[in-house]
Amino acid sequence: MNLNDLLARQFNFPSIPRVVALLLNALDQPEVDLQRVSQLTSTDPALTTGLLRLANDDFFKLCGKINSVSEALALLSLEQVRQMAREAAATASLKAVPGINLQHFWDYSLNTAKVSRSLAGVVRQNQQAAFTAGLIHAFGELVMHLAMPQEIAQLSDHCGPLDLRRASAERATFGFTYANVGAGLARMWRFPQILLEALEYQCAPFEDDVYEPLAGVVHLASWRARAKEAGLTEKGLAVTFPGSVGLALGLDIDMVLQQDPFDWSAYA
Repeated sequence: MNLNDLLARQFNFPSIPRVVALLLNALDQPEVDLQRVSQLTSTDPALTTGLLRLANDDFFKLCGKINSVSEALALLSLEQVRQMAREAAATASLKAVPGINLQHFWDYSLNTAKVSRSLAGVVRQNQQAAFTAGLIHAFGELVMHLAMPQEIAQLSDHCGPLDLRRASAERATFGFTYANVGAGLARMWRFPQILLEALEYQCAPFEDDVYEPLAGVVHLASWRARAKEAGLTEKGLAVTFPGSVGLALGLDIDMVLQQDPFDWSAYA
């Protein structure tokens, strides 16, 4: 299957059942706490993409400008948000994507989002856009698992979905990666250019005359999260650290790891 054929297919993207239930409960309160709604939505990549798709629709004349959940909530009505949450409830499942432990995958994505936001603050980039890009950076992986379950299963036998080598393995096997899929979807959904480029170039942020700092931020945050998944030792961290990306952003390995909420000493 080529990239265009994959992007032409329709998919139901599952959310985390517990998050959807809490969101519906928050929306059913007599006085809705928008901060609570924003916090809940921002923990779930599927809910986040659903909200951004609504907010970037041509109807609002702001397509390509809304890059965070809080911005989307300021634009949409509560009824629109409720409807989106109800639709998400119909497909919410932790077993809906072959070969993916969704709770684990969402935890990894949220971790990447938090570190992306933190790193963006250090290098003076848009922190809201960085959080969104980090949260949905691997969304294309779900699409590939849904569209190509057998081919992906063969690849995953020797290189798992969160492996540091995953993008290289996908490109060698299929000719495209989860980053290309995610960027293609974001383009179809009229997401802002800054998100498109962060997703598209996240695997090679500063190659071929490309310079998108947010892609570099996501690249470093993803490396940190995948290195944790791999349980790398201190030596392993040093060997795999993408130094050229860090250099372009003025970040060394210690600065990147300092943004990590986890105790790295456990892996040293």
